[in-house]
Amino acid sequence: MSEHEDRQLVGTFPIMPKQERAQQKRNTLLESGRELFIKNGYEPTTAKEIATHAGVAIGTFYRYFSDKRQLLLALLYNQLDKMLPPEPSWDNTNPEQFLAGILENHYQQLEQIGLHKVLTELLIRDPELAEVLIQSRKKWHARILSGLQLAKEKGVTWTDLDMEMVAWSILVILENIPTKEKESGLKTDYAELAKLICRMIFPPKEMTS
Repeated sequence: MSEHEDRQLVGTFPIMPKQERAQQKRNTLLESGRELFIKNGYEPTTAKEIATHAGVAIGTFYRYFSDKRQLLLALLYNQLDKMLPPEPSWDNTNPEQFLAGILENHYQQLEQIGLHKVLTELLIRDPELAEVLIQSRKKWHARILSGLQLAKEKGVTWTDLDMEMVAWSILVILENIPTKEKESGLKTDYAELAKLICRMIFPPKEMTS
């Protein structure tokens, strides 16, 4: 999220603490909000519950945040890019193995952050944040498309592929991994996922060379 987007979405905080003790209180509220948003969802969670869970008075909450939306957006600041799927690299001696590794690392990090579980709910109610995410997805698409086009120019991909469509297809597949795991109850086999994606792009001879 850029600095301009941060100001637009988050707004001005009531105060930004400078003393270490005040910073710790603010951080405790942020972590309290993160835990409750993930556990209970964004809409049911109240500012009072966040303050109580953090062990502070509700007045302390409003000293640092104007409302629960501002707290959540503060959590999301600098995290949105990390929550998007990673950018694959096709200029690799073993793109399938490389892709499997970065995907596994990404989804482990995503689970640690946990905010993707709240983001979908918030986007429905927050068109400004939804637009920021749309622009981030477009940037991701442009980056992966550029890599695919370079691979195609080198003659290592299927020659009849529409690379723009392939880039969007990869993005959709990767974005929906958490939903797939939740609905199926099955963990993703990243080696198989990487194999699927690479076979969309490369003829068999390129994968075995």
